[in-house]
Parts: sequence; structure tokens; C-alpha cells
Amino acid sequence: MPPRKINLIEAADAKITKVFDPHIAGDVNDSQAKVAKFGEAFDWHAHDHEDEAFLVLRGRIAIDFRDGPVELGEGDFIVVPRGVEHRPRSLTAEPVVLMFEPATTLNTGNAKSDLTVTDLKRL
Repeated sequence: MPPRKINLIEAADAKITKVFDPHIAGDVNDSQAKVAKFGEAFDWHAHDHEDEAFLVLRGRIAIDFRDGPVELGEGDFIVVPRGVEHRPRSLTAEPVVLMFEPATTLNTGNAKSDLTVTDLKRL
């Protein structure tokens, strides 16, 4: 049987009902591709041991850094190096974003809050 194909935007619209609730799209070695809809503003946080990559699939987002924001639109990609404090936020209604990071990465990194997700669902 061939691997299962997923349309990430259709799957996000069908299965993701709240913002900042990452869902696993697939496993790649020791990493995962995760999809989330973004909301107004996430927590400031850093990942002490992991780089984190973001690819905007639909809409626009900003990632705030302590020295200024970086705005991303559809098709834009950025890698946030380990240890760099950042805060993602939406610039349009519920943008859909693909994130690529080690499977053990906690979405809120070194910060714990109501937005921390420890039991991720799959698309």
C-alpha cells in the first residue's frame, strides 16, 4: 500500500477547530511536520535545544522577536534557531502554518501556559 497523501489545508479546515492547537501531519525520522491555525498572539517562548521551521500555507503571520517582527505570507518560510525567544501571531483570520521540528518539541518551549499542548492529535 502506498503512503497516505494529505492536503494540509483541507485537513486543517476539517480537523483543527481551535487556534494554536498543532496537529501532526506526518513523522520524518525523529521529527514531525505539524499544522496549526494561528490566533491573535502566542506566548513568548524559546526552544532551548531545537530549531523550529515555519511555512505559511494560507494567510499571513508575524513572528515577533525581541529586536522586531518578521512578517510572512503564503509560501514564506523561516527557521527560528534554538534558544531564540519568539512569539508567533496571526495577521489574518486563522492562517494555516506548517511547522517542522523534532517530535519531542513542546509547542510553548520553555514556557508553560494554557496554550501548552502535550497530547497532539493527527490530521
